[in-house]
Amino acid sequence: MSKNGSGKKVIGKTKRSSSGARTFKPAIFLLGFLMIVVGVFGVLYNPSNSTYGNLPWELSEAGILSFSERGEPVFTLQEIKDFYSPESPDILKLVSFESGGDKVEALLRIPADTSSPSPGIILLPGAGVSKEGEQGLASELSRMGYASLTFDQRNQGAINIERDLELFKVGLDPVEYLMIYDVLKAADVLSAQPEIDPERLAVLGESNGGRFAIIACALEPSLKGAIGISTSGDGTEELDPSQIADSEAYRLYCSIDPETYLSALPPSKLVMIHSFNDTVISHEQALRTFALAEEPKAMYNTTDETHGYTASMQPYLEKELSLLFK
Repeated sequence: MSKNGSGKKVIGKTKRSSSGARTFKPAIFLLGFLMIVVGVFGVLYNPSNSTYGNLPWELSEAGILSFSERGEPVFTLQEIKDFYSPESPDILKLVSFESGGDKVEALLRIPADTSSPSPGIILLPGAGVSKEGEQGLASELSRMGYASLTFDQRNQGAINIERDLELFKVGLDPVEYLMIYDVLKAADVLSAQPEIDPERLAVLGESNGGRFAIIACALEPSLKGAIGISTSGDGTEELDPSQIADSEAYRLYCSIDPETYLSALPPSKLVMIHSFNDTVISHEQALRTFALAEEPKAMYNTTDETHGYTASMQPYLEKELSLLFK
């Protein structure tokens, strides 16, 4: 991997809205979205939580990430009491699986009233949300007839782009690469469960989790689709490479932008569900990402003044899941 280029990156100008908050021109979606995630949750990278240099990744000159053979999944299972939805008859298991030299903890929720293997969904929470905190949506998926595997994302789903760039430049694993790889390993673990139909798997992510869902789905052809709730790409395509003095920084930005992978997503389907009044990621950003995607794709909009999954999104989610798994 070449290490040419140095100096400061020049991204573009910002301006302040009347409310005092920074608003970004279309060419600046990258830093706007990434910094929102980091700023809202204030979660910084902790080097004691991860290992580096273990992933079999390669990066093209265009900034497209790829991984070599992942090997058989290694995991343990323990059935536990469902404290998160005590009225539910679901089967809940605590899962620990190996990924990138680390142990990743997850919750596997299986509908109790199914007589045949269930379709499975890798469920990725937004930044700052734990696997336990995502069990409300997991329970709703179960009521629809779908099993889910929800895991604790590294850094609780938040990112530190500056630290990742430091690691990238010395040939070590950026944490975002580890997070993407975790999704792929989670798909391997889910497909290995006897209660799950390995031919009917998809990935669903909220907010920052939606970004990783899109990338992972593009890298794993067995996944039927990626559903992104309250998410968007980063707009790297809008940046002018000649204005970024650090070429390695630009390659990293491309490699972690879901929009880089949209052309590789078909025949898997992209589904986006977003509020016109999203309080974190603007509808304009989501609409731009959707416009760049190729068919098959679908987008649904609500009017909730919040960020993330809401009850008004349920009919759209149920419809699209039934289409993905028909």
